[in-house]
Amino acid sequence: MDGTAATPAIEVDSLTKRFGSVLAVQSLSFSVPSGSVTGFLGPNGAGKTTTLRLLLGLARPDEGASRIVGRPYHTLEAPLRTVGAALETTGFHPGRTARAHLRTACLEGQVDPARVGAVLEQTGMTGYADTRVGGFSLGMKQRLAFATALLGEPHVLVLDEPANGLDPAGVAWLRDFLRRFAARGGAVLVSSHLLAEVAEVADRVIVIEGGRLIVADTVERLVAAGGEIVIVRTPSPDPLAAALEAAGGVVERRADGSLAVREIPMERVGEEAAAHDVVLHELRTQRASLEQTFLALTGTSAAPATAPPRPDGPEAS
Repeated sequence: MDGTAATPAIEVDSLTKRFGSVLAVQSLSFSVPSGSVTGFLGPNGAGKTTTLRLLLGLARPDEGASRIVGRPYHTLEAPLRTVGAALETTGFHPGRTARAHLRTACLEGQVDPARVGAVLEQTGMTGYADTRVGGFSLGMKQRLAFATALLGEPHVLVLDEPANGLDPAGVAWLRDFLRRFAARGGAVLVSSHLLAEVAEVADRVIVIEGGRLIVADTVERLVAAGGEIVIVRTPSPDPLAAALEAAGGVVERRADGSLAVREIPMERVGEEAAAHDVVLHELRTQRASLEQTFLALTGTSAAPATAPPRPDGPEAS
């Protein structure tokens, strides 16, 4: 594998990219060390995908530079053997089988075709090797994209929403694979909207908004900085929420009917409830999650629930 302990696996240095009048990435700098899984987070339109495309030479920056194991992507002699990338699931010929797609990628990436069988097994796709990609679900296309990224036994993985479309078993498999990959010294940069999943697998997170860096830190320190939240359950949430907000609290109304309160301590919440004759069924503290810390950092609110993803596996005809 390429890379050394002294050189970050990924370096982004003052990267800037404009699309007409839109400044998509603004003087962005961060690094990703070897032996880690780094979550790359930000609200929609934050510039995450643009940054990944700049890193992988799919777009040219207006200013700044990026390097993978110390070198710009376009100078890597055999990129597939240094960095494996899975940014989208639309680049497959629907008439090709999974095996044929991987063989073609080996030829283009100067990789031994013997690797095809190995990555099919690694990604749980051996049973679908001779199935045409046009019949794959989104989850199976994700697995094929991931298998393609692994062909060159790279030191670095760059993944954009890799769990999208995977069923729960597939998500668990991906989480375990990324942990083992990092434990062997590899580096992973993974962009995802599944913040609970990022919290499970990532050592570090990079948060951007509006193309700018908001924070880069370990998950543990970032969550600790989010402090504690007071959880309240009451049959009268509206009057209590109004009283708490008037007292300086920040109140989030949760889908299960409870209130999550920031900025004021649990004792004050209880006092406000007593002062307004509000009955409490539950009052406790809870450490902030990565999702809650992220929402606070970016000033965004929780999105409404969406329909569950399609099951993993080939689509029914």
